[in-house]
Amino acid sequence: MQKVRHEEQMRHRSFTRRTLLLGGGMSLMLAALTGRMYVLQVEQSDRFAMLAEDNRINLRLLPPLRGRILDRFGAPVAANRQNYRVLLVSEQARDLDAALDRLADILPLTAADRARIHREVARKRNFVPVTVAENLTWDQVGAVEVNAPDLPGVSIDVGQIRTYPYGGAMSHVLGYVGAVSEKDLTGDPVLELPGFRVGKNGIERLHDERLRGEAGTSHVEVNAYGRVIRELRREEGTPGQDVVLTLDAGLQNYVHQRLMGERSASAVVMDTANGDVLAMASVPSYDPDVFTHRISSAEWRRLTEDPLGPLSNKSIAGIYAPGSTFKMLVALAALEQGIDPDFRVWCPGHYTLGNHRFHCWKRPGHGWMDMHDAIVQSCDVYFYDVARKLGVDRIAEMSERFALGLPTGIDLPGERGGVIPTRAWKLANIGEPWQGGETLVTSIGQGFVLTTPLQLAVMTARLVNGGRAVTPRMTRGFKLSGAGDEPLVAPAPDMRIGGPELEIMRVAMDAVVNGRRGTARGSKITEEGWEMGGKTGTSQVRRITKAERAAGVIKNEDLPWRRRDHGLFVGYAPISDPRYAVSIVVEHGGGGSSAAAPIAKDILLEAQRRDPLGTSPLPLVARSGDQA
Repeated sequence: MQKVRHEEQMRHRSFTRRTLLLGGGMSLMLAALTGRMYVLQVEQSDRFAMLAEDNRINLRLLPPLRGRILDRFGAPVAANRQNYRVLLVSEQARDLDAALDRLADILPLTAADRARIHREVARKRNFVPVTVAENLTWDQVGAVEVNAPDLPGVSIDVGQIRTYPYGGAMSHVLGYVGAVSEKDLTGDPVLELPGFRVGKNGIERLHDERLRGEAGTSHVEVNAYGRVIRELRREEGTPGQDVVLTLDAGLQNYVHQRLMGERSASAVVMDTANGDVLAMASVPSYDPDVFTHRISSAEWRRLTEDPLGPLSNKSIAGIYAPGSTFKMLVALAALEQGIDPDFRVWCPGHYTLGNHRFHCWKRPGHGWMDMHDAIVQSCDVYFYDVARKLGVDRIAEMSERFALGLPTGIDLPGERGGVIPTRAWKLANIGEPWQGGETLVTSIGQGFVLTTPLQLAVMTARLVNGGRAVTPRMTRGFKLSGAGDEPLVAPAPDMRIGGPELEIMRVAMDAVVNGRRGTARGSKITEEGWEMGGKTGTSQVRRITKAERAAGVIKNEDLPWRRRDHGLFVGYAPISDPRYAVSIVVEHGGGGSSAAAPIAKDILLEAQRRDPLGTSPLPLVARSGDQA
């Protein structure tokens, strides 16, 4: 009996001890919870209130308005316009295909559009709008609004889109804007905004950061799912700066239209005094607006597979043998080496070096030629003889002083250099020693010599402006709000070439067009005071065999287009006070006198009629109240 009582006492003590331990543990946990709640609700209340506010308020970036691109007189050549878009919220539309079917009765929606919309809807949350169509006309906007009751989840949105009023006439200079790619990302959050576009080529690419501006912000209240409830505060961004070009849009448009009669050609017009490029065009070109919208794969293939290269700015990226336009630099090199301009060479129609015969373009020959006559009549034999006396390295030295064979440094992406050969160049690039006959071929701008149309325009400007080394530029500056002007051009350095030597070139170039025997006499400008001077060039693109020469060289017009010579012309106007320099290259156009000189005549006439150098350009400092 006593043993049973003892066991009950032990169980009672054990139960009491466990109860105390459990109660103590619960008390500790309650104390810990109370303490934690105190810390969270009292001591850290401000912090959590801030976090809650942050979750409620969502900061969103607003894309800035892209700066415009203006010509020298302030005419917009790249601007922005309102873009009416149709947006669709899938959760409100409920049946996406039914909604698209109804929209297809109003808007043109292709199968590719529908596939894209489905992809975007699948990728985004169902309350985030996706773009169904852009660039709606007023009629389309009205039709969507009228049918709004039957289009749940569909709304009209107004944004901005890039537009190029001069289309293909400006595309090679301006470039275009396009969607941000992976390689464009720099950490700038504005680049990750849906639909944001950046400069992809030309001026748009070169000045993209200035044109881009700074993003604004929108503070919106969102619910727990991130859905926007209302906008609380809005701070507009800073628009991008306007870029002011040296171009005259009217002259640029004329030059482009004048070239449109050729399959492939380019032209550059420059201010001889400071290097301002007044017009730069090449054909074929492309409409930059197609890149602003979504370019189709078919259109992209058409542009990239076209052998005439419509995406290429041939004025800075096309490289051609300069032909006889190169002879003036050979003549200058000869004068600098002491060869008398009255030194004469007999041209029987060919020149013999070793056992090889080099032909003049004029088969019967020119007879006795001095320097002036050799330039005016473009005698090849005279320059063969002079070049043999000079050597190729002296010719190359003079050519590089006139910016041939090297990038000029113009403020445009994609410029190519070219080649002005020397003995060292051939050994380094071809691994063979220089041959004497190659010097002769170089003297007439053939063989290894390659230049761009822009380089030829720079050469001409330096020849007729008194020997100042002008550098071409495309950007005059930036239209700033109240800030100072930004001078970008320094006075051109003196090339230290004698005035009498340059005057010999100018007189000869005058006679090329206005002389009785000049090769471009058919393109003479008859308007008094507007006369032009210049030099023709014909660049051979095929080898003429002995057999063909014996039987009679085939005329350009009897050859397939791609085997015809390139036609070139460099010129200036007016004769009395050269202000405009021009270079023309007509691919496979035949002779320079027939293909290129008439184009130069028309362009120099138009330049002087418009007189962009005599008209005050746009001030670079914005007037009070102007928007950048």
